[in-house]
Parts: sequence; C-alpha cells; structure tokens
Amino acid sequence: MALNGVRQGFSMYSQFLKTLKPPSSSVSLRPFSGVVNSEITTTHTSKWMQDTTKKSPMELINEVPPIKVEGRTAACEGDTNPALGHPIEFICLGKNEPAVCKYCGLRYVQDHHH
Repeated sequence: MALNGVRQGFSMYSQFLKTLKPPSSSVSLRPFSGVVNSEITTTHTSKWMQDTTKKSPMELINEVPPIKVEGRTAACEGDTNPALGHPIEFICLGKNEPAVCKYCGLRYVQDHHH
C-alpha cells in the first residue's frame, strides 16, 4: 500500500516538473545566461598576447620583490586603501621559498635576522 503512495507521489512530481520545463521552441531572453561567450574570451585574451610592448599583469606582479615579514604569518590586503584591496588573507611563512597571496600574487618571506 505504501508503494502505491510512493508511485503516485513520483508521478505527481514528474508531472509538476514537466509543467516547469519550457518548450524547446521558446526563445531565451538571456542569450548568455551567465556563461561568457568563447568569442569574447578569445578576443580579450588575444589582446594581451598581441601587444608585446605592454607587460602582462603577472609580469608586473613578479617585478615586486618579496615583502619581508618579521613574524611567521603575513596578513595581505592587497592595498592600504580598503576600496582597492581584497579580503584579508593570512599567509603562513614556515617555508624557505616565498609564500604567495592567492588574491593578488604578492610574495612574502620571513625575515630571519639572527
């Protein structure tokens, strides 16, 4: 008896879903629906690759020398102005190589002054 109730509930649910699904012939009002068109992405990326006189954003970030920090943890905000920065990121500096902020790419090293 309970099995008939489950079947009836499933049937009602599937009928409900069919009423929500638009017909395939309908025209979408939002052509991109939140997904970036590959043509737009391709032309934007090629803009950075064609002009060799300008440096890429990663090249500009890599020109900044690693920032020395006295403690074992660095707090990166991206900029001193909160409007231009990013959410605060606490970075552990336990390794010998520079630690990188995941938001802005700035590098931090622990200052060993013994």
